[in-house]
Amino acid sequence: MSPPDPQLLRAARAHDLSAWDRLLKDHQLPLYTYIAELIRDDTTALDLVQETFASAVRHVDSLRDDARFTAWLFGIAHQKCLQHARRARLTDARFVENAPVAGPDSAEPGLTPEDLAADPADDPLGQLFRREEAEALFALIETLPSPQRSVLLLHLLEEFPLDEIARITAVPVGTVKSRLHHAKRALRALLASPP
Repeated sequence: MSPPDPQLLRAARAHDLSAWDRLLKDHQLPLYTYIAELIRDDTTALDLVQETFASAVRHVDSLRDDARFTAWLFGIAHQKCLQHARRARLTDARFVENAPVAGPDSAEPGLTPEDLAADPADDPLGQLFRREEAEALFALIETLPSPQRSVLLLHLLEEFPLDEIARITAVPVGTVKSRLHHAKRALRALLASPP
């Protein structure tokens, strides 16, 4: 995502409700997608998007660089997910760094994110196949432990650079690189395994 218009952020800092409404509209879908993939609960994900924006409104004065607004917002969302996990006392292996990875039966070998690029000129059958491949890839991504899944989603879907992901997840860049490496390696192994 590109950074929001500086005038829009100035208006938001001045507590202009229409500016915050525009920022919410621009960021709610990417935030929802990220949160829903991490916590796997659509209703709670919607609540956490709202909590993220409520927190952003309260703490916008702590944002030092307006160009980093989107990463700052995703950082708040990431912390809200961690707080939710602690509150719910989730002990599921998806929140454990070294959890074993198991793949679904529907995985198709050879599928890569590049294969998912949609060409609007394609016929509907081609689009349907790509949608099924995307669903298969996301099913595989869901099997990754949360720390790996988080950096992979931020890197592939939201296209954040590694240093921004480090800020969002509050870990060193080296840890982000390691998690991304292990996530990609696990996905390659899952894609290579027979269905």
